[in-house]
Amino acid sequence: MPTLAELTDAYMAGAAKVRAVVVGMTPDQLRARPVYGKWSTLEVVAHLADFEPIYVERMKRTIALSRPIVLGADENEFAIALAYQQRDIAEELDVIEASRKAFGRVLRSLPEASLQKMCVHSERGLLSLAQLLTSVNGHVAHHVAFIVEKKKALGLA
Repeated sequence: MPTLAELTDAYMAGAAKVRAVVVGMTPDQLRARPVYGKWSTLEVVAHLADFEPIYVERMKRTIALSRPIVLGADENEFAIALAYQQRDIAEELDVIEASRKAFGRVLRSLPEASLQKMCVHSERGLLSLAQLLTSVNGHVAHHVAFIVEKKKALGLA
């Protein structure tokens, strides 16, 4: 199992990975949907920006409270209702970066044993802080791969 420092380092690196994968894309490329049935790059980044505070809130509750209940959220409902195609890419990237920078300080202040703190997710059941942090780290990697796929379909990679 990775250490808290390793998980935190990966968490802190996530914002730069998202920013790096969209560098140089034009507004039209960001809004394009070159892979049938998939979100645009802008929609993916807006999704990441919307879910970053959700993940942070889950982790904060897990750290601060005794087995708190944390809520699931449907990403498709967010995408439909929250104007993802009209978002500003720079603002969305800033949200991801600011959330990770601020919460990273909290993570770096914790003892290793904090990884064992537990929450009850409304859809997935009992989860540890280690699982939440692993999940948020994987969330970025998962979506960066989708952006790379879109860039290839646009002839950009």
